[in-house]
Amino acid sequence: MNPAFNSWAAFFAMGGYAFYVWLAIAATVLSLLGLWIHTVWQHKQLLADIKRREAREHRIRQANKAQHAARSQEKQQ
Repeated sequence: MNPAFNSWAAFFAMGGYAFYVWLAIAATVLSLLGLWIHTVWQHKQLLADIKRREAREHRIRQANKAQHAARSQEKQQ
């Protein structure tokens, strides 16, 4: 089996098509990196949103309990 390139210089030159090949590789890597960063950011935003919703629901439950306790105390009097 023969190697495709005889040297590192030949590898980086890509048979005269280095500009197009490395541009395509850079575009692909940058796109994937951007997608990964966006996914991580979205994941963090989603977790923060879930925490905010849970905290809001907890506050609503606490307010309802307090309101219910106040009503039952008024009925007892």
